[in-house]
Amino acid sequence: MRKVWIYKRRRIRGWWVGWYESGKRKAKGLPSKALAEHYRQIKYTQLNSDVFTGTVIVNWQQMVEEYRHGKQVAGYAEASLYEVALTLRHFERLVGRCNSKQLTQNTIDKYILERGKEVIRSTVNKDIRNLKAFNNWCRENRYVNGEIKIRELKEDERPVISLSNTQIKKLLSTSKPYKTLWMRILLALGTGLRLGDIETWRVSDIDFENSYVTTRSKKTRKSMGSRPVPVPIMIELKKYVSGLDAGQENIFNDNFSRYRWVKIRQKLGLDDFKFHDLRKTFGSVLAQNGVSTAVTQKLLEHSSPDLTNKVYINFDPVLRHAVDQIPAGDWL
Repeated sequence: MRKVWIYKRRRIRGWWVGWYESGKRKAKGLPSKALAEHYRQIKYTQLNSDVFTGTVIVNWQQMVEEYRHGKQVAGYAEASLYEVALTLRHFERLVGRCNSKQLTQNTIDKYILERGKEVIRSTVNKDIRNLKAFNNWCRENRYVNGEIKIRELKEDERPVISLSNTQIKKLLSTSKPYKTLWMRILLALGTGLRLGDIETWRVSDIDFENSYVTTRSKKTRKSMGSRPVPVPIMIELKKYVSGLDAGQENIFNDNFSRYRWVKIRQKLGLDDFKFHDLRKTFGSVLAQNGVSTAVTQKLLEHSSPDLTNKVYINFDPVLRHAVDQIPAGDWL
């Protein structure tokens, strides 16, 4: 019989499970002794069973805690962990605390139906994606079988909100008196970055000579060492930086003024336009000028080209340009 044991490590928090597999020593860290003992039993059964096809019954709280800990170890951002935790809390509220044996196709379907009565389909689909990831993790750990099928709901396509060149000029002109807000808008239009990522820019991140900037995403944890910035925008950024106080490292030392942003939107008749829609404008402008989806996806730091095409690009001007190529005038 192959042994599995639990132990502590000096000056390292948590408990560890150790075992030998394929002639190599392996170990897994867990936050509590109870979880370590639970994992030890699972691993013992796996190592000492010639055929292991059954599922292990664990309670809801253990599954949730182990899943969160595993994602933290994998380096997931707190924002992503919070979204998953929120989905699981809604599941617990609508369906109840299921143990691994009770987590079936019927309970998943019940949650989707009940949640659909509360929120729109796009929000339900976010929950479905989180549940799918949770279910896949449970299956890998033999907490559930592989028979559960989770599919996203079909959504009505909504038009992507983006600004035309005329609207962009009016927006920049109206925001010009507010120096830091104007610069934030200009950088969002020229880089497609989220507001939170623009806020973290430092003077040392900017390469004025080559028109590059080093960026780091809080949400995706992705970084780009040489993100290109349009030369005209870089010229304006250089003028802006030259006016900063000596020794100021961050290019913005004030908070984003949502009050001014709302006032500007209202003045231009853009009541439904969000700052994040500047990111969609960036993607749409690239598409309208013939840039491929692959390049746009890279600049927007998306994991899927479907997300880029469906949510971040307004294809109406592209389609108009394509249809205008038809020589209809020659036919009449």
